[in-house]
Order: sequence, then C-alpha cells, then structure tokens
Amino acid sequence: MMWQWGAMGWVGWLLMALVMVGFWALVVFGIAAVFRPERRIGTGSEPHGDDPARLLDARFVRGEIDVEEYRARLKALRSTR
Repeated sequence: MMWQWGAMGWVGWLLMALVMVGFWALVVFGIAAVFRPERRIGTGSEPHGDDPARLLDARFVRGEIDVEEYRARLKALRSTR
C-alpha cells in the first residue's frame, strides 16, 4: 500500500500544511483589506476633508509654516467666510 509511508512522507505533509496556512492567511488579509478604512498616501498626518482651516492647522503643526504666515492665512480664510 503506497499511502502508508510512500508517496507523501512527512515532508509532503509539512509542505501541504504550510500551503494551507498561507492560503488562509491570504484570505484573512484580503477580507481585512476590503473592510479597512481608506488611507491617503503621504505623510498620514493630514486631516481628511476639505476644511481649509484644518489643513492650515496641520501645516502649522508640522512646521511647514511659521506663526506669522499661519496668522495671516487664518485671517484671510476667516475674512472670506
């Protein structure tokens, strides 16, 4: 009888188990990727949405603009609203 020790052996069974674990890991990863919230490519610290004041706040926090420029731009934003 070939099935007792012949064709598969312990290496074959180990390989088959690893392939099955890898398959289920891919399935779980795929499901998680479908239901994960969308993320923007970039620094990751930029707020979502179109609110210019929040974008200006984020730029100030990151140090891209100084205090004077922040205040001037914030004043300009508030005057247009």
